[in-house]
Amino acid sequence: MFGIGTTELLAILAIVLIIFGVGKLPQIGEGMGKAIRGFKKAVSEDEVIDVKNKEVKGE
Repeated sequence: MFGIGTTELLAILAIVLIIFGVGKLPQIGEGMGKAIRGFKKAVSEDEVIDVKNKEVKGE
């Protein structure tokens, strides 16, 4: 997983716990989950191009 071993993963988790505390972890996880879902949705959707006739002023 991205070249990160178990020891490094535990060290990162410990640092996150120290910085944010236990109370903020559910909020952080929820925010990350929403961000990942939004990114996946944006990547998988077809791009819609608006091709309506618009008048160009000044011509």
